[in-house]
Amino acid sequence: MQPRERVIEVISHRKPDRIPVYGWVRANLESQITKAFGSVEAFEDRYEFDYSHIFGGPSPYDQKAVEVLRDEGGGMLEPAALMEMSLTDPNTEAAYQNIREAVAHHKTQRGRFVYVQTPGIFECLNGVFGIENHLLYLALYEEDLHQVYARQAEWNRTFAGNCLDLGVDMIHVSDDWGGQNSLLFSPDTWWRLIYPYHKVTCDYVADRGGYVSLHSDGNISALMDGIVDLGYDVVHPYQESAGMDLVEYKKTYADKFVVMGGLDVQTTIGFGRYDHIARELNRVVDLFKEGGLLLCTTHFVQDHCTIEELTFAFDTIHELVRSE
Repeated sequence: MQPRERVIEVISHRKPDRIPVYGWVRANLESQITKAFGSVEAFEDRYEFDYSHIFGGPSPYDQKAVEVLRDEGGGMLEPAALMEMSLTDPNTEAAYQNIREAVAHHKTQRGRFVYVQTPGIFECLNGVFGIENHLLYLALYEEDLHQVYARQAEWNRTFAGNCLDLGVDMIHVSDDWGGQNSLLFSPDTWWRLIYPYHKVTCDYVADRGGYVSLHSDGNISALMDGIVDLGYDVVHPYQESAGMDLVEYKKTYADKFVVMGGLDVQTTIGFGRYDHIARELNRVVDLFKEGGLLLCTTHFVQDHCTIEELTFAFDTIHELVRSE
């Protein structure tokens, strides 16, 4: 079974020949990996990664223009003021060159399934407003935020369509909603203000025949039914270290979406506890031996992880998924 086919089998709720594997390793460990393996690409080839996370493309807002507006507002940028500024053009062809190159490398040359990072709604605007201000605006400026979010959703949909046109298999929407124990805002707020604008992208991607995945850190248990209703095919990371329960997921949602994750960067990898890594990986692989998992790190592996520990973890993964 080829790598891309293996991933699609899992997303389609069928059992592949083995659990597909990937890891978010480049961001903090590129220099260490390059020293040991020659390049991150060589590491990915060594461990036969089945899919790849692509970053790139245009950004919705010109950061310099945002800073000017923020300065004019005395250090704060409110939603109504943001509506005075245009978003960037999501159809600027040159901005997609790195995505084209990544699709060629991973999908065309290596047969991997590829997904691209795209903006959500809440997380995307945190960079514009500041997260503390944004949380306050949810209560103060709901009508203004509907306008801001609707415009963002249209930009996101266009960006997603351009990525699908380039051969990307899955649109990966990044939108952190959870804290360590609960949501950052109420479920009612999410249903009123966040849900409608995720639906724009989710419905569009489904109509195009693509797959759509959600990334949200933290405990988002209260939103599971809404995530199902939106039609997400994959949820990352389903964070056990924030109180999410993979056993409960298997009982309740395994027929609705699949999980990308299983190797927790908050509690498992990066702490020098090799026995714990092995136990956790054995537990997760055994739990998903009939399918339903895209095995991956729950976030970027942090720079306190040594190359020896990283290699141990992926040696263990490589052996476990093949023995299953």
